[in-house]
Amino acid sequence: MLFTKKKVTINGSLDYLAWQKFKRNKFSLGGLVFILLMLVIAILGYLITPDKSPFANTQILEIAAKKPGFSCTMIKVRKNEKENSKGILHTMLLGRNNTYSYIPVNAYHFENNQLIIEAFNDIEGEEPIYQTLNPVNVVFPVAFGTKTVVKNNQFIFKDINGKRRTISFDKLKETIEQNHIVTKRFLLGTDRFGRDLLSRLLIGARISISVGFISVFISLLIGITLGSVAGYFKGKVDDVIMWLINVIWSIPTLLMVIAITLVIGKGFWQIFIAVGLTMWVEVARVVRGQVLSVREKEYVEAARALGFGHARIIFKHILPNVISPVIIISAANFATAILLEAGLSFLGIGVQPPVPSWGTMIKEHYGYIIMDKAYLAILPGLAIMFLVLSFTLVGNGLRDALDTRR
Repeated sequence: MLFTKKKVTINGSLDYLAWQKFKRNKFSLGGLVFILLMLVIAILGYLITPDKSPFANTQILEIAAKKPGFSCTMIKVRKNEKENSKGILHTMLLGRNNTYSYIPVNAYHFENNQLIIEAFNDIEGEEPIYQTLNPVNVVFPVAFGTKTVVKNNQFIFKDINGKRRTISFDKLKETIEQNHIVTKRFLLGTDRFGRDLLSRLLIGARISISVGFISVFISLLIGITLGSVAGYFKGKVDDVIMWLINVIWSIPTLLMVIAITLVIGKGFWQIFIAVGLTMWVEVARVVRGQVLSVREKEYVEAARALGFGHARIIFKHILPNVISPVIIISAANFATAILLEAGLSFLGIGVQPPVPSWGTMIKEHYGYIIMDKAYLAILPGLAIMFLVLSFTLVGNGLRDALDTRR
């Protein structure tokens, strides 16, 4: 009799089964994919934005509120400041100071050793406005208080480092035509200050994701600690903690956030703390209820009999078995934190300009809704809606996947 060996792989762990159930929920899986996409965008930050200046705040007022797909010819004019090159990590996190200013033009030509430009204007019937630029100032940062001398088509000047330079007009003209006349395209148009709307939306994703992560972390740190202590020790400790929870629970969340914001001030980090300090209550209530039901189990009694300390029993034996509902609540709290941040920024007490928050972008452009540029307010609104919906769908999917009764 011949026996054949069959390789049997058992993929029956609870994590694997939960993942298989989660994958079958297409809406939840789609929400997870969208969240991961937003996370990648938030991490890469300025590396993928067309405008790499800090907060994507390059303002070109001449092209304010232009429609998606708008393109324009521009003159890159070198600023009178030293170029301070930064590494890729610094650029990714904080952006890069732009050493050029951009002047949109309708046309340009060279005449008498000067660059003559026709200022950008897309209004029919308007008289053209012309401006004269020194070609040296377009290409080089010039030392303050010095004048450019022109002799026999040669420009003599001192650069910002004090070095004396001589360059011909023909060479300057060639450099300008090759490197300083560019066509900029704005895929989603510009906002009312002439800033690239796509760049502002991408950096705004970083703000929303950051608010979600930090606020949820603060709420979990406080909620899990207080909830587990209340559920494990019961008695007077439970009474005091539950009294605190009920007091905080009775205060409307938005009013609580506004009050905390007014106390600790407005700003980027303050909004994280304010939102996080209002979301721990629900976490604490759920953790307390779960710990109350688990603390009487046999393995907890066995841990006590073996002489293990309270901290070890709570954090190594009880909390790992009650973490599933906490994960579900965290997904919902992500969505709540994003909505709260957007609402506070819309009211003007959240993240402050020029930081590109989606809520601030709606506030700045809600007046355009009744005009033909409603997309300026609708696009950041859609970004908030899709991100909040994604976290809600993921939370629902986790609830179904981690429910052992299904």
